[in-house]
Amino acid sequence: MELKKSPKADLENKKSLFIEIGLVISLALCLLAFKWTTKITETSSLGTMEEQQVEDEIVPITRTEEVKPPPPPPPPKVIEVLNIVDNDTKIDEELQMDDTEADDNTIIEVAPVIQQEKEEEEESQVFFIVEDMPEFPGGELALRKFLANAVNYPVIAQENGIQGKVYVNFVVDQHGNVTNAKIARGVDPSLDKEALRVVNNLPKWKPGMQRGKTVRVSYTIPISFVLQ
Repeated sequence: MELKKSPKADLENKKSLFIEIGLVISLALCLLAFKWTTKITETSSLGTMEEQQVEDEIVPITRTEEVKPPPPPPPPKVIEVLNIVDNDTKIDEELQMDDTEADDNTIIEVAPVIQQEKEEEEESQVFFIVEDMPEFPGGELALRKFLANAVNYPVIAQENGIQGKVYVNFVVDQHGNVTNAKIARGVDPSLDKEALRVVNNLPKWKPGMQRGKTVRVSYTIPISFVLQ
């Protein structure tokens, strides 16, 4: 490269200065770009909405055809067989007609059917509330003691940690016997079975009274099974 005659015309000496000026200008432009913001203009309205008519879709109505059941088969024909007997045939047994006419001396006995039916209905009827309710011998406290001593906690229920209160319903008949014992609300099959066993072994009760007569009365007792 040919040397310049004048050192003032040599631009190599100012190369570093031009580079620094270029860096400063580019840095200023970057800062200006980052700080450049645009103003948000407010709109007076959000535009207009046009109503569009939506056509209703017509759903066709379909009806299932009714399937008529087949007609019943015709009844079988009954053929009557007539035995033709000659006029000379003898009949071994003759028809006897008793005299059913009654006179003033005839005595007609009428059994009191209606009264018997009423008595049977009263005996079979089960009451829930009567004038004098059935009573265990010794009262309510004696009943609790009997249940506490008679109940044997099933081993299966103890091992599985099952406990609860079993309600047993039964009927005290006219003689004070405990009948028709059943579970009204159970807890577990093993506990229910033990509760029924205890109730079926109850002694005779004092029967319930209604209008001066002993009647059948429904009774429900709870039997508690509690693990200690």
